[in-house]
Amino acid sequence: MSKRRSKRRVSVAARSGTQTKQRKWLMYGGAAIATVVVVALAVVLVTLGSGTATAADLRVSMYQGVAEVGGARQINISSLHGKPLILNFWAALCPPCRAEMPGFQQFYNEVKDDVTLLGVDVGPFTGFGDSSHQEAETLLRNLGATYPAGFTTDSSTPRRFRITGMPTTLFINSAGEIFEKRSGGLSPRDLARFTNAMLAAEGNPHDEPHEHIDTG
Repeated sequence: MSKRRSKRRVSVAARSGTQTKQRKWLMYGGAAIATVVVVALAVVLVTLGSGTATAADLRVSMYQGVAEVGGARQINISSLHGKPLILNFWAALCPPCRAEMPGFQQFYNEVKDDVTLLGVDVGPFTGFGDSSHQEAETLLRNLGATYPAGFTTDSSTPRRFRITGMPTTLFINSAGEIFEKRSGGLSPRDLARFTNAMLAAEGNPHDEPHEHIDTG
């Protein structure tokens, strides 16, 4: 994509028994509502903070999705500025992390041209993974996850990104500013709601409306 990101309309198709290809147009209004995620770890989905603070930079070694993040095996997330970024911190032995990954894949399949999704394994620093990263790579393979994912060796990551629950997901706008931060498992509908709000907040200098992401 060019530096001036395409403003074409995007949608996320809902999974359904009929696998219809018809796109619905949904308008999400009002404030985002935190939902309780019932999982083995009893993690609660809560707002950790939002605003226009610039996201800290982070060095990531890629497990997969190298082409989608510029072709390098190691990247800094600052190099991804210019396109909205969903940054998901996860770990192989974290039950809610595993539970949300198929939904992240569904979401990625439909919005990958307009939004970057990057999963970062922080298992060794949270007690939910080992430094060999074999469990993480096996999990990605077993779940059929193909979206960009990697790991960091920076042990200060949980502190710098204020990771107080697993998983934690940041919605970072094109300017590298944190629009929303969530702790706990997210569904495709959650991802669509927060991404729609982020795209709307960025605005469109050509007055072309964004298509609202649809999860059915």
